[in-house]
Amino acid sequence: MERKLYQKLLEWKKESHGRTAVLIDGARRVGKSYLAEDFAKREYRSYLKINFDNVSGSIKNLFFDYLDDLDTFYSYLSAYTSTEFHKRDTLIIFDEVQSFPKARAAIKYLVADGRYDFIETGSLLSIKENTEGIIIPSEEEHFSLYPFDFEEFLLAIGEGLMFPLIKEAYEKGKPLPEPLHKKAADLFRRYLLVGGMPQVINVYLEEKSFLKADKEKRNILTLYRNDIMRHAPKAARIFDSIPSELSKRKKNFRLSSLEKGAKGRDYEETFFYLADSSICNMCYKADEPNIGLSLNEERSALKCYMGDTGLLISLAFSEKAISNESLYEKLLSGNLSVNEGMIAENIVSQMLKANGHHLYYYSNSSVDNSDDRMEIDFLIAKDTITSRHNISPIEVKSGNRVNPISLNKFVNKYKDYLSTPYIVYDGVMKEKDGYRYLPFYMVPLL
Repeated sequence: MERKLYQKLLEWKKESHGRTAVLIDGARRVGKSYLAEDFAKREYRSYLKINFDNVSGSIKNLFFDYLDDLDTFYSYLSAYTSTEFHKRDTLIIFDEVQSFPKARAAIKYLVADGRYDFIETGSLLSIKENTEGIIIPSEEEHFSLYPFDFEEFLLAIGEGLMFPLIKEAYEKGKPLPEPLHKKAADLFRRYLLVGGMPQVINVYLEEKSFLKADKEKRNILTLYRNDIMRHAPKAARIFDSIPSELSKRKKNFRLSSLEKGAKGRDYEETFFYLADSSICNMCYKADEPNIGLSLNEERSALKCYMGDTGLLISLAFSEKAISNESLYEKLLSGNLSVNEGMIAENIVSQMLKANGHHLYYYSNSSVDNSDDRMEIDFLIAKDTITSRHNISPIEVKSGNRVNPISLNKFVNKYKDYLSTPYIVYDGVMKEKDGYRYLPFYMVPLL
């Protein structure tokens, strides 16, 4: 299974020459360890993977006793692990590095020595938690790994020729021919249902069964829920409420749905936990669509999306509801009476996040002026900032019928701020009334 981050690792290896280490973070079960080990096997003469969740005391003691004598450190490490080290051609992986902060602190000295390359993997949340008493090494390059995006999914299922055609059509501003559009839309809907977790994709490919893939997703959800209960029990209420909150017309998260009289400060840390663990993607309200959206950010108003839409679908339906393939078949064909707006917004949030965007939305619930009453699903900034017209609003529609009332109001009010307005919908790419209509499968190209 090819990951785009692999190319970044190749660039790091070529340009760094051992002067920096890489820290790969991401949600659990997203494939961090697999990627690091696959890279090691293919690009180095030898490698060593140390899993600090399950490592001997003898190896841990090396970090306490021999960091001032790296010749002995490496000699013993090689002997303990029966691994032959080759100068500038061995990669050492510190897997689950958050479980042993001393190893992370040692990166400073190991990188300065320059003999070997180093990759660390771990959960961002746990990495942040386990920093007491250590100096964070400035020699780290930080990469985030997300669930498979649509292009990676296509490669995994043997449809790798499709995405270059999608990209070419996007860049030319022309829709795909109808047969290819239909195929791309069908493949995207399959991606939507399976999701982007590597183990789930593997099961789906091996078993050709949405139901068995769903069981694997439920195993991951159980793992996440257990982690939440161990680290931030209050966050479990938020986690379980995500489908119902996203199903409402106004999708900003309302704490009153969790408990009467709940205040933002009581749950602030729990939202941070869900974001830092990469289980969820937070989308914050921006009071104005101006450059520097973070300067206009209202932290108390947010939407909470699942990091993987396939997991959201399994979380949204009870296990009894998914007792056979029929539910997935109906979802695949669009013949199920369900709020698809929830799923549509979540997948767009996931794709924008994977493409490096911070997530913002706009909302005004004015009771005095109907012209001010509007909600825009997402706001993104242009790559190249100019003096005006830097922010693109995105309105998401789950079907192919579009009546962009809020977007019309928004464009009329803020036209001097805005770049291209987008409508993401279940139709072909087109330009109409100054708006660019994009099918869902083109969102990764924004």
